[in-house]
Amino acid sequence: MKHVNYFLKQIHVFAGKTLYMNLIAMVFISLLEGIGILLLIPMINISGIVNIDIGKVFSVGAFNLLQTIPNNLVLPMILAIYVLIVIGQNVLQRQITIRNAMIQHGFFRYLRINTYSLILYSNWDFFIKKRKSDLINLLTTEITRASAGTHSFLQFITSLIFTFIQIALAFALSPNITIFVLLSGLVLIFFNRKFLRRSLALGNTNFELGKSYLAGITDQINGIKDIKSNTLEESRMEWYQNITQQMRDEQVAYTKLRTKSQFYYKASSALLIALFILVAINLYQAQSGELMLIIIIFSRLWPRVSGIQSSMEQIAATLPSFKAVMALHKECHADRELECTDKTEPLQIREGIQCSNISFRYYKNKPQYALKNINVNFPVNQTTAVVGRSGAGKSTLIDLLMGLNSPESGELLVDGTPLRGKTLLSLRRAVSYVPQDPFLFNTSIKDNLLLINETATEEQMWEALEFSSAGEFVRRLPQGLDTIIGDRGIKLSGGERQRIVLARAILRNPSILILDEATSALDSENELKIQEAIDRLKGKMTIIVIAHRLSTIRNADRVIVLDQGEVIQHGEYSLLAKEKRGVLGNLLKKQKEALR
Repeated sequence: MKHVNYFLKQIHVFAGKTLYMNLIAMVFISLLEGIGILLLIPMINISGIVNIDIGKVFSVGAFNLLQTIPNNLVLPMILAIYVLIVIGQNVLQRQITIRNAMIQHGFFRYLRINTYSLILYSNWDFFIKKRKSDLINLLTTEITRASAGTHSFLQFITSLIFTFIQIALAFALSPNITIFVLLSGLVLIFFNRKFLRRSLALGNTNFELGKSYLAGITDQINGIKDIKSNTLEESRMEWYQNITQQMRDEQVAYTKLRTKSQFYYKASSALLIALFILVAINLYQAQSGELMLIIIIFSRLWPRVSGIQSSMEQIAATLPSFKAVMALHKECHADRELECTDKTEPLQIREGIQCSNISFRYYKNKPQYALKNINVNFPVNQTTAVVGRSGAGKSTLIDLLMGLNSPESGELLVDGTPLRGKTLLSLRRAVSYVPQDPFLFNTSIKDNLLLINETATEEQMWEALEFSSAGEFVRRLPQGLDTIIGDRGIKLSGGERQRIVLARAILRNPSILILDEATSALDSENELKIQEAIDRLKGKMTIIVIAHRLSTIRNADRVIVLDQGEVIQHGEYSLLAKEKRGVLGNLLKKQKEALR
């Protein structure tokens, strides 16, 4: 139950007094319903169908007063009071229902925002460990189920309140018979506990199937080009049919379980009601009027008890979602980093960035280091290239320079000051990053540019586009800046996407520009255009380039060569390129031979 308690604390934080006021109002409604039932006593008595001794059944002064009122006025008065109580009860019920809806959907939104915020402000290591589709599944399906489960728990509490009050009313009428019925109800709940276990098992199955479904769909939509080009449609369709069949079977199994539990419960209830009437008449010599009232009360009570059982099954089915969302919250809290706000000023670098004996590994329990004993400088307003074979640690080094990862040992220094806390966020404010695989949103070019600088004017946008050699092709597009470019910019070529991303990076007016193999997938013409754009930035900002193609770094001021996570060469490009026995010279020689 600790998972449910966690969400109850969350809803307490969100709803506060409103939640408890609603619970108090529910108690009041239950009392009104009880009073309405009690009014049936004099009505039945007046009707003459059954004679009931009012004083014997329920000793209330108000009922005794009815005997002093003329008979022709008693029934109209009772009916008028009854109608007013029912109207008042339903008016109050309507308000409570509306407020409950506001609490439920408001809490759902609160839970979404809270969870998304926790994910968004988690550190980069958190995202490395997590599968993207699992996070999407938690943000959509599992949060919805957890919210619904919280609502089921509140319904469970409401049903308990109604039930306890009506049990108290039944006790006032006949303690012996009420105890018998309560014991019968407890026996039913005891024997129905297997349905709770089965509901929990089906909930776990549903959770795993939902996660697998979304993971598969995400992977296939992302890789649709490979599926089409390799004619994998049939195998992917077979997978889809299989998993949807499993999901269908799981939902049908849950429906069968719920209907079966309800059938057993209602059949058992009918049997027990018949048994308790028999016992009441033969053992307790219950009067017919008293018996009729108890039957009326318990005809209302049994559905409440049935509702309690149903709510418990729903809670059991959603427990896996409770556990998953709670675990995510805890993990995000553990991996939380400082929040970057609009007030965070970009870091002004005067000398440069220095890696002082830095080591880093992704898995602390394994001996392999991604970077080991790195001691290099990145001077301000110079272009530094980082080269090496695949897996040498180039991208890992860049992640450390951007503050996405923290070194396991050693320090990252900016102008001699360790990079920590707010200084880290200020550094990110000063950085623009252009990845190997450029990401663009399925919206207009203008919106993609404004994403990085909301206050940019069209003139500034065109300047950035011209600087990145993108202005010419954007002008040729049907709607220019307002052209919708498709999912991930699919309507543009690879070179065009890369130049738009470079323009976006420049529009931020950074002091540090990081290019992570930004030209590796481009043809020579597009590579040359981007290289020309980068060369125009030399001396104006600190540029760090990761490159596979060594032709893109020929104008670099400094070069750092990595191999298996260690720096094996660093210095001026012109000097390192001349060292024929050096790694850089050897790499240049091999690439020249490959181009012949």
